[in-house]
Amino acid sequence: SLTQSQPHLRRTKGKMPLVKIFARSKLSKPIPLSALQSKLCDIWGTKPNTTKLMLTRVDDWTEDSYYEDCYVDIRAYGKAERTREVVLDGMKRVQGAFKEHDLVANVRLETYEGERYFHVPPPDQSEEK
Repeated sequence: SLTQSQPHLRRTKGKMPLVKIFARSKLSKPIPLSALQSKLCDIWGTKPNTTKLMLTRVDDWTEDSYYEDCYVDIRAYGKAERTREVVLDGMKRVQGAFKEHDLVANVRLETYEGERYFHVPPPDQSEEK
């Protein structure tokens, strides 16, 4: 099999939730990625090695009808148990996790089908030597 000939590909079995956090460059409040990652793993039942948080600072964005410190864009595997109600509840809990750090989050979540998921991680450093 492909994973036997290329062992580093075995790491792609877990569907990696990706959390993109956008914040204005001028936001002075800290955004503690490690603490938020831990909380989001608890909320979604995932592990840190498969839950990636990425922070992007932007100059500005268009104004909406509400105030937000962060725009949180989550992409996650669409498991059968992630019903609309479960996902909406989780999104509210994500907002709560940001609120614990005095951050107002506008949360968006999109699910995907496993057959449409592709990931090519960098080679494991120990396997390259």
